[in-house]
Amino acid sequence: MDKSNKFDVRHIADLAGLNLQKKDYSKFEKQLSLVVNYFEEIKKVNTDDVEPTSQTTGLTDVLRIDLIRPEDQLSVSESTSNTDKTHNNYFVVSLLLTKE
Repeated sequence: MDKSNKFDVRHIADLAGLNLQKKDYSKFEKQLSLVVNYFEEIKKVNTDDVEPTSQTTGLTDVLRIDLIRPEDQLSVSESTSNTDKTHNNYFVVSLLLTKE
Protein backbone atom coordinates (compact mmCIF):
# COMPACT_ATOMS: atom_id res chain seq x y z
CA MET A 1 0.00 0.00 0.00
CA ASP A 2 1.77 3.11 -1.22
CA LYS A 3 0.14 6.23 0.22
CA SER A 4 2.96 8.70 -0.41
CA ASN A 5 3.53 10.80 -3.50
CA LYS A 6 5.65 13.79 -4.50
CA PHE A 7 3.03 16.16 -3.08
CA ASP A 8 3.32 14.42 0.30
CA VAL A 9 7.11 14.72 0.30
CA ARG A 10 6.99 18.37 -0.73
CA HIS A 11 4.32 19.15 1.87
CA ILE A 12 6.17 17.36 4.67
CA ALA A 13 9.41 19.08 3.68
CA ASP A 14 7.62 22.43 3.85
CA LEU A 15 6.19 21.62 7.27
CA ALA A 16 9.64 20.61 8.51
CA GLY A 17 11.27 23.68 6.99
CA LEU A 18 13.47 21.56 4.74
CA ASN A 19 14.74 22.94 1.46
CA LEU A 20 14.78 19.83 -0.73
CA GLN A 21 16.09 19.69 -4.26
CA LYS A 22 13.86 18.09 -6.90
CA LYS A 23 16.40 15.27 -7.24
CA ASP A 24 15.78 14.39 -3.56
CA TYR A 25 12.02 13.87 -3.96
CA SER A 26 12.22 10.29 -5.27
CA LYS A 27 14.65 9.24 -2.50
CA PHE A 28 12.45 10.65 0.25
CA GLU A 29 9.28 9.42 -1.47
CA LYS A 30 10.60 5.85 -1.16
CA GLN A 31 11.55 6.39 2.49
CA LEU A 32 8.17 7.93 3.32
CA SER A 33 6.45 5.02 1.61
CA LEU A 34 8.39 2.53 3.76
CA VAL A 35 7.39 4.37 6.94
CA VAL A 36 3.71 4.55 5.97
CA ASN A 37 3.73 0.88 4.98
CA TYR A 38 5.31 -0.03 8.32
CA PHE A 39 2.46 1.69 10.16
CA GLU A 40 -0.01 -0.25 8.02
CA GLU A 41 1.68 -3.47 9.17
CA ILE A 42 1.49 -2.39 12.81
CA LYS A 43 -2.25 -1.73 12.43
CA LYS A 44 -2.73 -5.43 11.61
CA VAL A 45 -1.61 -6.50 15.09
CA ASN A 46 -4.55 -7.55 17.27
CA THR A 47 -4.45 -5.43 20.43
CA ASP A 48 -8.02 -6.04 21.62
CA ASP A 49 -6.92 -7.71 24.87
CA VAL A 50 -3.98 -5.40 25.55
CA GLU A 51 -4.54 -2.87 28.30
CA PRO A 52 -3.33 0.65 27.41
CA THR A 53 -0.33 1.83 29.39
CA SER A 54 1.90 4.82 29.53
CA GLN A 55 4.27 3.59 32.21
CA THR A 56 5.64 0.08 32.67
CA THR A 57 8.26 0.23 35.42
CA GLY A 58 6.12 1.35 38.36
CA LEU A 59 8.64 4.07 39.17
CA THR A 60 7.47 7.53 40.14
CA ASP A 61 9.15 10.91 40.13
CA VAL A 62 10.70 11.93 43.40
CA LEU A 63 10.38 15.65 43.84
CA ARG A 64 11.40 17.89 46.65
CA ILE A 65 9.41 20.80 47.95
CA ASP A 66 10.83 24.11 46.78
CA LEU A 67 11.59 26.27 49.76
CA ILE A 68 11.90 30.01 49.42
CA ARG A 69 14.65 31.19 51.69
CA PRO A 70 15.13 34.96 51.93
CA GLU A 71 18.86 34.54 52.59
CA ASP A 72 19.26 32.90 49.16
CA GLN A 73 17.53 35.71 47.27
CA LEU A 74 19.17 38.76 45.75
CA SER A 75 17.67 42.19 46.01
CA VAL A 76 16.95 44.09 42.79
CA SER A 77 19.98 46.30 43.35
CA GLU A 78 22.22 43.27 43.96
CA SER A 79 20.99 41.40 40.91
CA THR A 80 21.37 44.38 38.57
CA SER A 81 24.60 45.74 40.06
CA ASN A 82 26.86 44.32 37.31
CA THR A 83 24.90 45.57 34.32
CA ASP A 84 25.25 48.83 32.45
CA LYS A 85 21.61 49.28 31.51
CA THR A 86 18.37 48.73 33.39
CA HIS A 87 14.83 49.96 32.92
CA ASN A 88 12.09 49.56 35.58
CA ASN A 89 14.28 47.05 37.42
CA TYR A 90 14.76 44.87 34.31
CA PHE A 91 17.94 44.21 32.35
CA VAL A 92 18.16 46.04 29.03
CA VAL A 93 19.68 43.89 26.29
CA SER A 94 20.20 44.19 22.56
CA LEU A 95 17.51 42.87 20.25
CA LEU A 96 17.96 39.11 19.88
CA LEU A 97 15.29 38.22 17.31
CA THR A 98 14.39 39.98 14.11
CA LYS A 99 11.24 39.79 12.03
CA GLU A 100 11.89 38.67 8.49
